[in-house]
Amino acid sequence: MKVLITGGAGFIGSHLADRLLARGDEVLVIDNFATARRDSLSEHERLTLVEGTIVDPALVDKTFAGFEPEVVAHAAASYKDPDDWREDAATNTAGTANVVKAAEAVGVRRLVYFQTALCYGLHPLEQPITLDHPLRPEESSYAISKTAGEHYVRLSGLDWVSLRLANAYGPRNVSGPLPTFFHRLTEGKPCFVMDTRRDFIYVQDLIDLVVAALDGQGSGGAYHASSGADFSIKELFDATVAALALDPAPEVEVRERSADDAFTILLDPSRTVEELGWKPETPLEQGVADAIAYYREHGIEETYTHLRLEPEKQPAK
Repeated sequence: MKVLITGGAGFIGSHLADRLLARGDEVLVIDNFATARRDSLSEHERLTLVEGTIVDPALVDKTFAGFEPEVVAHAAASYKDPDDWREDAATNTAGTANVVKAAEAVGVRRLVYFQTALCYGLHPLEQPITLDHPLRPEESSYAISKTAGEHYVRLSGLDWVSLRLANAYGPRNVSGPLPTFFHRLTEGKPCFVMDTRRDFIYVQDLIDLVVAALDGQGSGGAYHASSGADFSIKELFDATVAALALDPAPEVEVRERSADDAFTILLDPSRTVEELGWKPETPLEQGVADAIAYYREHGIEETYTHLRLEPEKQPAK
């Protein structure tokens, strides 16, 4: 089928493009390379790359009209600076509105949206978080803008799926703690971990779910892309050390979480499992090892986060 992927050169989008091309689909990618790497996509006879931003409605309309996609995976997002509210609102909210209206105009049969688990807020009212939990994104520009985007998707006349994501990781990922650990450990710099837990999902397991959604499985609406289990950030650090084969293992400072940091964000994947028959299979240690192998081969030029970073402590004199 014909699939249009916004943000298709990014972490999730590029893995999705690879999977779809491998099975014979025709793929068009829109990406402005704000956070994507150009080497994440390889040339392919069934791949078309449009370099540009979804903030530009004329570009979006022209691209959709020319390609006439059957389904859309909307993975483009602004997340590199937690204080750049204008870019977050422009890309995540107005850009999503552009994508939705263009998809309606060409009769797309399903749109898959990627939503952040932070839509439930930094202080969830329950653990694990169910789909009945109220949306409370007001503590993060990224969450506010992504949740506004989801509302535009819901407002449309499209058949839609919103995948509310656990912490995806794996090769090509340049956000979150794993690439930061790799970067610091390979440069001999000290690391710290927060006393928190997160639900980690390996990217290829996530792509299994995305493809099922694009293929029309499930009745539509919001689903949790989640393993249903959480790990401490210290466990992620230990898996990184093991993958790097560091001996002796470096010491790591465990810091108390700040008042605005949730101890855990654990999503309940019950609906996803029941309707889509999906369950992630990759152990954390294996997924981390795959990511480390990628970082060793390709390097990391820059890492990003949509969260405010803790100030780096200076060594005692």
